[in-house]
Amino acid sequence: MVRLVQKEETLDPADWNAMRALGHRMIDEIMTYLQEAREHPVFQQIPEEISTKLNEPLPVEPQGAEKACEDFLNNVLRVYQTMNIHPRFWGWVIGTGTPMGMLADMLASGMNHNVEAAYTVPYQIEMKVLDWLKDMLAYPKDACGLLVSGASMANLIGLTVARNTMAKFDMRQEGLQKIQRKMTLYGSEEMHSCIQKSVEMLGLGNEALRRIPVNADYEIDIEKLENEIRKDKDSGYQPFCVVGNAGTVNTGAFDDLDAVAEICARENLWFHVDGAFGAWVALSPDLSHLASGMKKADSLAFDLHKWMYMPYGVGCVLVKRREDQLRTFSLVPEYLRHDEKAPVWFSDYGIELSRGFRALKVWMSIKEHGVKKYGRLIQQNVDQAHYLARLVDRTPMLERTAPVCSNIVCFRYVPSRLDEHSLKELNEKIMYQLAFSGAAVVSSTVIRGKYTLRVAIVNHRTTREDLDFLIREVTRLGSAWGKAR
Repeated sequence: MVRLVQKEETLDPADWNAMRALGHRMIDEIMTYLQEAREHPVFQQIPEEISTKLNEPLPVEPQGAEKACEDFLNNVLRVYQTMNIHPRFWGWVIGTGTPMGMLADMLASGMNHNVEAAYTVPYQIEMKVLDWLKDMLAYPKDACGLLVSGASMANLIGLTVARNTMAKFDMRQEGLQKIQRKMTLYGSEEMHSCIQKSVEMLGLGNEALRRIPVNADYEIDIEKLENEIRKDKDSGYQPFCVVGNAGTVNTGAFDDLDAVAEICARENLWFHVDGAFGAWVALSPDLSHLASGMKKADSLAFDLHKWMYMPYGVGCVLVKRREDQLRTFSLVPEYLRHDEKAPVWFSDYGIELSRGFRALKVWMSIKEHGVKKYGRLIQQNVDQAHYLARLVDRTPMLERTAPVCSNIVCFRYVPSRLDEHSLKELNEKIMYQLAFSGAAVVSSTVIRGKYTLRVAIVNHRTTREDLDFLIREVTRLGSAWGKAR
């Protein structure tokens, strides 16, 4: 059957001026959204009618750009107030983003460049960003690196390089079936869950991950780490890696990275550091000592969308020896063959072939603000955490449940004569009421058996007045429920 020739189509607008006007409106709307973030609730539940509207059938015929924009404004933006861009959002460890970062993402999407091949400007910008990041974190200048979606992927890549490099055989060619001695790795019981996921994905099994107890400051117990490594060697295992924490997700604690590095050097183990948010204390002269041992790591994972306040998602992995990363990932099929004299493609450093232009928002943001300002903001957040800790310590009925090392404060409301189960119920109610009322968002965790409210300050919009407000609300809610009992 012969098809009749029809008019060829495109996804470009029929009216570029109309699309340009719509684009200006979108920018105006989102700028207002950011500018007025403080005026809105931190969180609100999705209205049922909005959920119904969003549950629409698949569009088969065009609805048009104007309709798509109106649906976004009415059913997404104006009902999604405002979560982590709000000054009183302290749940989990989630960054705030910035107007410049947002605009840079728009520009990067407009260019729509796949950043893998060398000899392009986006490639050069990512290479320059990686150089800057190494300078900022005092990491060896000849290390290699890769921008990724976030620290979970960065940790996976770093640990993959560790496994393949430390194996006694060609892991890529022969696989895990070649293992004769079970490989083991170590981290504190406070390490992030993405480490366990990485270990499972690497085929080593959760049993290979040794969780080492922490000391009173929630740092890995160095003596117990050494004992566990020695015991595993004596039992015929092959220890190959230790994961150091530069800022634990529960309490913000930093392992003694210099001591961990010394153990790894002595025992011939790979030293990997998870610095998802805490790596950035390196920018503050008063805090950099906490992570001084990071520069000794064989691999380092960290985010820029957390404590560098950039829009999601952008993280980074750095690997000290370029050849280790290339041996782990480099693969050039015929259809990607390129000049051997050309710089190495980014696809040879990780698992992604298709890669967005993440580097642009990093490049533009650092140029806009400068490194010193980021250092001051990080110090400001830590100072705010210590200020909040002092408020907790001098407020009756409040109890701090962990030391404050960096930017995370753990505390709870503790009236007299309540058992742990009742205290959990009460503090859980406080947490949910704070959120559902739109007043503030905090998260929770369990610290040595105690259900705890957790305030993680990675917010450049937070002020001390916001923290005063939080304490007033927690004590008001706790007191009200106490009277109701």
